[in-house]
Amino acid sequence: MLTRRAAVSLLAGCLTLAASSLPVVAQNVEKLKVVATFSILGDMVRNVGGERVEVTTLVGPNGDAHVYSPTPADGRRLSEAKVVFTNGLKFEGWIDRLVKSSGTKAVKVEAAKGIKTLSGEDNHHAHDHGGADPHAWQNIGNAKIYVANIRDALIAADAAGKTVYEANASSYLNRLDGLDAEVKGLVAKIPPERRKLITSHDAFRYFEAAYGIDFVSPQGVSTESEASAKDVARIIQQIRREKITAVFVENVSDARLMERIAQETGARIGERVYSDALSNENGPAATYIDMMRHNIRAFSAALSS
Repeated sequence: MLTRRAAVSLLAGCLTLAASSLPVVAQNVEKLKVVATFSILGDMVRNVGGERVEVTTLVGPNGDAHVYSPTPADGRRLSEAKVVFTNGLKFEGWIDRLVKSSGTKAVKVEAAKGIKTLSGEDNHHAHDHGGADPHAWQNIGNAKIYVANIRDALIAADAAGKTVYEANASSYLNRLDGLDAEVKGLVAKIPPERRKLITSHDAFRYFEAAYGIDFVSPQGVSTESEASAKDVARIIQQIRREKITAVFVENVSDARLMERIAQETGARIGERVYSDALSNENGPAATYIDMMRHNIRAFSAALSS
């Protein structure tokens, strides 16, 4: 019969043996708090950061970063963050004021840094705003530069996560390569003379330069600008002259102007597309990859038929 001391010793030994057979669970690492200014950028940061980061997005799904008005809560979010990711290229005209008023010590990272920009002088569009066009993510090749910048910034802020960030970025870049090939494949199937369409604001110049679809817009690179009656009349004439058959409204734009253009020209309005913001999680463009895939399929369906 075991003594009390022997029984306790045996029980302790059994517990030790049982514990040693369990998988090793890493200590809970406090997540790196980061802020992304808008939904598309936030999705990219989540793909690279994975479980090591806690991402807060200021301008959410279907939100328009061009005209966003920051709230006091946004200031608090910035004050708690270690890294703030912006697009740059003057896309978020309000961000510098918000950073200053928040008193944040976070590192501010421009995801579009290093991209060869397009300017208002680089095209034949209805509006010429000058300066750099900020919608660089519409070229998937540029999105890969965003990913590299995000990866490097996260490593700088959290060196212990270097291996994780590099692996996540590599996996995501491979998926972007596949997406790029898919877009090019669908464009190649559209007859060259039909590769023209109308969008509600001028957000697709990088897409046009990369993939060879001609975009015309009554509104400039910012949704803050209003299309003039002269601009609209010019576009209506162009649609008729060039027999453009497809008109697309973006999720951040008012549909009424495009509906008027469609009525006056007979062009049909295609499926809603996404330029500056993702859809909600139940929509067709809940991630950057989903957004780009949805848009090219919508363009292809309208221009190929």
